Amino acid sequence: MAGPKKQQTEAGIMQNSETKLHKKHKNKQKRKIEEIDAEDVEIEQKLEEEILDAGSTEISKKKKKKKKKDKEGDGVSEKEASERKVAETAEEEVIESIGVVVSGKNVNESKYKALNSFVESGLPEEVLECCKAFDKPSPIQSHSWPFLLDGRDLIGIAATGSGKTLAFGIPAIRHVLNKRKSNTSKKVNPRCLVLSPTRELAQQISDVLCDAGKPSGVKSVCIYGGTSKGPQISSLKAGVDIVIGTPGRLKDLIEMGVCRLNEVSFVVLDEADRMLDMGFEPEVRSILSQTCSVRQMVMFSATWPPPVHQLAQEFMDPNPVKVVVGSEDLAANHDVMQIVEVLDERARDERLQTLLEKYHKSRKNRVLVFVLYKKEASRVESMLNRRGWKAVSISGDKAQTARTQALSQFKEGTCPLLIATDVAARGLDIPDVEVVINYSFPLTTEDYVHRIGRTGRAGKKGVAHTFFTKENKGLSGELVNVLREAKQVVPEDLLKFGTHVKKKESKLYGAHFREIDANAPKATKITFDDSDED
Repeated sequence: MAGPKKQQTEAGIMQNSETKLHKKHKNKQKRKIEEIDAEDVEIEQKLEEEILDAGSTEISKKKKKKKKKDKEGDGVSEKEASERKVAETAEEEVIESIGVVVSGKNVNESKYKALNSFVESGLPEEVLECCKAFDKPSPIQSHSWPFLLDGRDLIGIAATGSGKTLAFGIPAIRHVLNKRKSNTSKKVNPRCLVLSPTRELAQQISDVLCDAGKPSGVKSVCIYGGTSKGPQISSLKAGVDIVIGTPGRLKDLIEMGVCRLNEVSFVVLDEADRMLDMGFEPEVRSILSQTCSVRQMVMFSATWPPPVHQLAQEFMDPNPVKVVVGSEDLAANHDVMQIVEVLDERARDERLQTLLEKYHKSRKNRVLVFVLYKKEASRVESMLNRRGWKAVSISGDKAQTARTQALSQFKEGTCPLLIATDVAARGLDIPDVEVVINYSFPLTTEDYVHRIGRTGRAGKKGVAHTFFTKENKGLSGELVNVLREAKQVVPEDLLKFGTHVKKKESKLYGAHFREIDANAPKATKITFDDSDED
C-alpha cells in the first residue's frame, strides 16, 4: 500500500508545482501587459500635450494676426463688421412642432412664424385665388412659405400628397410678379424653372401652375419628351414665365437654342431623389449651369439620400432652411392598410384574379396595379382583358399620347383599373384610388412606399396588397421595418427571409456586410478558466 500512496503524494506535489508555475507565468504576463498599458498611456499623454501646444500656438498666431488686422483696418464699416460677426457666430436653430421640424440659420425670427391662414401670407387675392378650395395652408405650405417669400433657399422633405406643388408654386408666381415690376422688355422670358423626373409628374405640376397663374397672368409651359417639339418651341417663342420640364427634353431644347434660361432666378427640383435615381444627374447639372448665378433654389424630396445632399451643397446657399414634415426616415402613410403576401412567382396571376374579385367587384372603384417592367405591364393588361376585366396600362414602352389617354381614363373613372410601372409611383395626384396591388415588388423599398402612397390620400383610408417572392428576399429586412413602423402585421413567411437591412454599397469597394439568414445558428461564447493553458 505504501507504494501507491507515495506515487499519489509525488503526483500531488508535481501538480501543485505546475499550478504554482502556471500562476507565476500568468502573473508575469499580467505585469508585462500592465507595463505596456502604462507606456501606451504615457505616449498618449505626450501626444495630447504636443497637439494642445501646437493648437495653442496656432490659436495665438491667429489672435495676433486678427489684432493686427483690426488695428490696421480692412476698409469694412463697423456695421458691416458687426453683421459679419453675427453671421459667423450664428448657429443652426431648430423649431419643432407637431409632425414638423424646421432647421437652419435664424429660423426663429418672428417673420418666419408658421402661417395659420392664407391671409397671413400677405399675398394678393389673385395669387391666392387657387387656394379658395382649402380651409388653410397644409403643413408644408404653412412652414415653407414665410421663408420662400423672403427669398431663402429651402429644402422640403414631405410625403407625396402633402401640397408640395403649391408649396413652391405660389412663391414662384409671386417671384415672377416681383420681377415683372423691374422688367421693361415686352417679351416674357422664363423667370422660374421646375425640374421633374417624369412626364406625368411634369404635366401634373403644369396643370396646377397654369390654373394658379391665370388670375395674375403668369404663363407656364410644360416641356417633356415622347411628343412633338413643335408646340413646345412655339410656346417658348411666344413667351412664358415658368418652365416645367423633364431633364432630357429640356436639355435638347437648350442645345437647340430655343430655350434660354439665363434670366431664371427661381429654380425648383421636385422629387430630386427620383431624378438622380433615374440617372439624370449630368443633365440636371448642365441645366442648372444655364440659369442665373444668383438664384433662389428650392429642393423637394420625399427622402434625403447622400447624392441629393451633395447636389444641395453644390447649388444651394450654404445655410438653406430645411422643413421636414413627418420624418426623413423611410416611413409609409399610416392611413394605408398594408397586406404583404409571400407566394410563388407563378401563382401571381391567379392571386391577382382573386383579389380583383374581392376589391374590384363593382368594377367602378379605382384600383392601381403596379408591375416592375414595361413588357410586364403589357402582358398583365392583356391577361386581364382576356379574363373579362377592363384595364389600361402606362409604361415607358407606350407612346406619350397613349400614356396620357390611359391616365385620363383612369382619373375620370371610365376605366378604373390601371396597370402601371413606377412612372406612376411618384407625385401623381390621382383622386380616390381605393386599392393598390403590387403585382411585382419594386427594386427599392423607397419605391414601395411611394407606390402605396397613391392610396389613402387627403385623410382617406386605403389598402395596399403586395406580392413578395423569394427573388425579393434582399429587401425583406427593410420591408419589415416599414411594416413595423406603421404598426402593420408582419407575416411569418416574410420573417423567414431574415430581417437584415442591406447596407448601401460603395461604388469602389462593394458591400461591407455579409447576409445573415434569420435561421442561422447563434454565435457561441467561449470562456477560459484558470486551469486552461496559455
